[in-house]
Amino acid sequence: MLLFALRRALQALGVLLALTLLVFVGVWMIGNPADALISPDASMAEREAAIRALGLDQPLWRQYLDFLGGLLQGDFGSSFVYREPVTAILASRLGASLELAFAAFVIAVGVSIPLGLYAGLRPEARLSRAAMGLSLLGVSIPQFWQGMVLIILFGIWLAILPVGGRGETATFLGITSSLFTLDGLMHLLLPALNMALLKMSLLMRVTRAAVMEVKSLDYVRFARAKGVRPHRIVTRHILGNILLPVLTVLGIEIGNLVAYAVITETVFSWPGLGRLLISSIQVLDRPVIIAYLCFTALLFILLNLIVDILYTVVDPRVRDALHAGGAK
Repeated sequence: MLLFALRRALQALGVLLALTLLVFVGVWMIGNPADALISPDASMAEREAAIRALGLDQPLWRQYLDFLGGLLQGDFGSSFVYREPVTAILASRLGASLELAFAAFVIAVGVSIPLGLYAGLRPEARLSRAAMGLSLLGVSIPQFWQGMVLIILFGIWLAILPVGGRGETATFLGITSSLFTLDGLMHLLLPALNMALLKMSLLMRVTRAAVMEVKSLDYVRFARAKGVRPHRIVTRHILGNILLPVLTVLGIEIGNLVAYAVITETVFSWPGLGRLLISSIQVLDRPVIIAYLCFTALLFILLNLIVDILYTVVDPRVRDALHAGGAK
């Protein structure tokens, strides 16, 4: 297991290194950050001084090596726009993104897993057909359009929920979050629901497919023939054996909730990392863009590693395969 984790860590370093290089080249090809950051009315001397202050007077390879040198020390540099350390800027926005992702995850899992389980056990029931129809609708609707519909419905027509901002926050055990206030929860509900709807649809369909596959296997039929209670068949024989595909989807979707919240955070004016990325791309704030993408890549790598480790806990066959590979 330790050797496996070390191999994955080395792979992660390689991915992060390649990502930083691609982003540097990509931002350089898109345009010069100085054109977006420096006023057109600035004199030539002021422009050259600003370019030197930003470090943009150096060749691209030199800028990249300087960045890697800072990265080895845990320093992503300073934002071109905010003139603050990038790490501090990301940390100030991370809490908002994490609480939004957490709320969306709770909604998605709390609704989709039970419904997917029910739909798999009773595929002909009306509730199952209705849930599958809604799940198909959920994966087909663009997220930005879905967000606008939620705003019109709950924010304008019914006027029962706020449609923008994070709302009131409170601090508990050193953590500042809108989860600790009623106003914050009201502001959180719509963007969390907007993010959760797509995840609910995917998880529901994966759970249903896994249940329908497992319930027809011989050991489940044998358990029914022995007279094992239906509740025990579901909890012991079916749920335990659908965990692998569900865990795979969960690992990917948790990362997506944080990394790809750009649309939801923009539509609902949520002050998280996604909205920060959009504003940074508009002005080519290279340090912030690269730091965000590195964080996203690291998040997915860590989640995949956690899922792989959970595989070995849930399925003994995976653990035996790892041991056999290590022995070779």
